[in-house]
Amino acid sequence: MNRLADAASPYLLQHKDNPVHWWEWSEAAFAEAKHSGRPVLLSVGYAACHWCHVMAHESFEDPATAAVMNELFVNIKVDREERPDIDHVYMSALHSLGEQGGWPLTMFLTADGDPFWGGTYFPPEARYGRPSFIGVLKQLAAIHRQDPDRIARNAAAIRAALSQAEAFAAGGAGEPDLDALAGQIAGAFDPHHGGLRGAPKFPNPGLIEMLWRHGARTGSTAALAPALRTLERMARGGIHDHLGGGFARYSVDERWLAPHFEKMLYDNAQLLDLYALEAARSGDPLMRMAAEGIVAWLARDMLLPEGAFAASLDADSEGVEGKFYVWTAREVETHLSEDEARLLALHYDVTAHGNWEELTILNRLETPDPDPATASTLAGIRERLLAIRARRIPPARDDKILADWNGMMIAALTRASGLLVRKDWLALAQRAYHFVAESMADGDGLAHSYRKGRLIRPGFALDHAAMAEAALALHDATFEQHYLDDARRWSAYLQRHYLSGATNLLGMTLMENKGLPVIPRPTHDDAVPNANGIHASNLLRLAIKSGDAEDRDRADAFLGAALAAAERAPMAHDSILNAYDLARHGVEIVLAGSERAALHQAALALPYTVTTLVDCPDPSSLPAEHPAAAMARQAGTGAAFICFAGRCLPPVTEPNRLAQAVAEGR
Repeated sequence: MNRLADAASPYLLQHKDNPVHWWEWSEAAFAEAKHSGRPVLLSVGYAACHWCHVMAHESFEDPATAAVMNELFVNIKVDREERPDIDHVYMSALHSLGEQGGWPLTMFLTADGDPFWGGTYFPPEARYGRPSFIGVLKQLAAIHRQDPDRIARNAAAIRAALSQAEAFAAGGAGEPDLDALAGQIAGAFDPHHGGLRGAPKFPNPGLIEMLWRHGARTGSTAALAPALRTLERMARGGIHDHLGGGFARYSVDERWLAPHFEKMLYDNAQLLDLYALEAARSGDPLMRMAAEGIVAWLARDMLLPEGAFAASLDADSEGVEGKFYVWTAREVETHLSEDEARLLALHYDVTAHGNWEELTILNRLETPDPDPATASTLAGIRERLLAIRARRIPPARDDKILADWNGMMIAALTRASGLLVRKDWLALAQRAYHFVAESMADGDGLAHSYRKGRLIRPGFALDHAAMAEAALALHDATFEQHYLDDARRWSAYLQRHYLSGATNLLGMTLMENKGLPVIPRPTHDDAVPNANGIHASNLLRLAIKSGDAEDRDRADAFLGAALAAAERAPMAHDSILNAYDLARHGVEIVLAGSERAALHQAALALPYTVTTLVDCPDPSSLPAEHPAAAMARQAGTGAAFICFAGRCLPPVTEPNRLAQAVAEGR
């Protein structure tokens, strides 16, 4: 029987009517494997995954294929977004076999959960050099039955590889050379199209942030130019939804034209940060439009009744990838006047035969920039086309609420609200925060996922790190004490329950987790930043806000361990290096006096990559040993003190002088 009907995950519910006798990941499923003597087939995917849908239609919905699966295997279906720990361990196992990886992930396990072979998508018939799925099933089941020693050897070799990959010898690390690393990253970027060279192209926001930080700090065009080129080409490309806002997960070509059309909350959170930073720095209207488009999409398509945000939108609608988003010239001409259709075609690349499979993906990659009057006309045209598009059958939405992805978006919304002076964005962030903090609480910690009243617990390290980051951003924005209290509590929870004594680094899951072959302890960034990098930044900011020497020692010790991990592969650890950049080049802004609101708003308009804000309503708010403590007594009605490296500059009393004073002080 198929046991997915009661699952919380929308992805698992997509498979509840398969003829496959699916189990959720559970002790009962592995007990069944032991009792029956069958191996386990583990299938991992997610709701917005195009190739997951393809394999489901071809194989899991096919009665003949399902009969083979049911006879030979105990079949377990996992949502990688609901259980990223399972996905990480078994994807790492696939990598140890020399495979590139991807989704759907198809792994074959012993009844003890040890992987012995695997792959990704398998077609129903052998093609493109891939064996048929049924052929793979029968062959592996036969080997499992006839040659158990071979299975045991494979499983032992993979387990050893996993243990070695997760092991990390703690030790000291020298301080990284951020200038040299920025040069290496800039050299890896495509000078024409931005992003890392070649196709497919992913946004890689952590690398862009490293370049942006370095360029903004040093004035180096060699670092800033590749970052800005990438942001510009993405904003102009088809990966950007020019009608509805937001960005797709990646582009299948090197030009950012043709996206893989799913939209993920985590991508857009990281891109909102970057576009808001650059819009505030340069005033570039393209950058501001991209940031505003992300929030418009978020509020329109991703906001749930609870006040938090859904996880993703599918790539497919009506069984066709991208159908919801693309146009034909004929459709455009039907809905617009002749002059309007001509104007749209000129500025958004609409042609008779399209630019992608005889269809048009709206983009501005090679089209002229409109003058202000034309831009206003085009804005009206886009609004009308968006309303027309809304009548189409939309892609499915994965409406589970993930604490980590919501935390990332809440932090981005909060920071962008200050950078671009959008208080409505702050309200959106606060509403989402309060839902996650209150309705997804799990003791002193957090659950990972919520859907329709059901929690998936316990949470992961990234859930707590991302929500602590959101709390710190909200504390900067509001100076409300409860946000700071939450950040402290979740950071302390991480230290108690996720920290490995051997490495002084966070594991992905609770240290007492016994349900996987190894406890996953990755330090590198993936599509989302690693918890270790975010936690390092959080500890630094908490130490600044408290002024406590023990907090600073704890932050320094953790950052040192993280840098030792990053030393092995710096470009894969951009969140840790960005935390080091904050430690090395960040500034503390102490806001003192009874009338400091205008200075507070001016401080929020500065790059959060540089600043941590400290509220000082009266001099006693600061520790006696703080370098600004004595000066705060002379703050008068309001003053800002810019502090770094144990010293503070003279007070700034005029809000419009704050940015210049920070730049000069650094």
